[in-house]
Amino acid sequence: MSASDPRARRAGVGPLRLATLALASLLAAGCLGEPEVEDRWTRLDVAGASLAPGQAVQAGTLVPITVSADLTYRRLLTGFAVAELRASSALSPAMLQLRPDADRLRMANDIDRLLATSVSMGRAARPVTGWDHLIQRLDFAFTGAIPAAVTDSLGSGPVAGLYLVVYLGSGVEVRLPSGQDSVIVTPFPSNAFEILPVGQHLTVTP
Repeated sequence: MSASDPRARRAGVGPLRLATLALASLLAAGCLGEPEVEDRWTRLDVAGASLAPGQAVQAGTLVPITVSADLTYRRLLTGFAVAELRASSALSPAMLQLRPDADRLRMANDIDRLLATSVSMGRAARPVTGWDHLIQRLDFAFTGAIPAAVTDSLGSGPVAGLYLVVYLGSGVEVRLPSGQDSVIVTPFPSNAFEILPVGQHLTVTP
């Protein structure tokens, strides 16, 4: 029944009312859909890095690493942002989706697993605070040690995977015996905090 239909006029149904009913029908049917997780969760995206995904790095060397990342907040959040080089004795690149075109939720869960089992080969951390819709550019610089073998919670042996990751967590500042200040960071669980960390794998050569 159109707005010009006499029956519509007799029933008191105008164009605005018809448009409202049509929109309600679309929403009820789910035609508009829910925003993607990338648009609903706090997200980290690599804007630039000195190491490309899959780039070869030589075991036994020290590599200067720089990373620029964009942090898009979806709620009020305070903590630490970390860019880190992680080595695993068991988790190979084929077992984890850490690449630019990977599904972000799958990548987040894989990074959670990596952070819980692997060891750090160098990192930089900085405090962050933001609110919904704020986009913050973060720049990191540190030196990464490229190992030939590693011992972590999954075992000991040759490096199965080397990864550059950027994530968020809670932190406590401490004073080291050397007198330097450092930060102990506990990663935020991705699903519980609705956060999408980001990462990429590197290739270790002898």
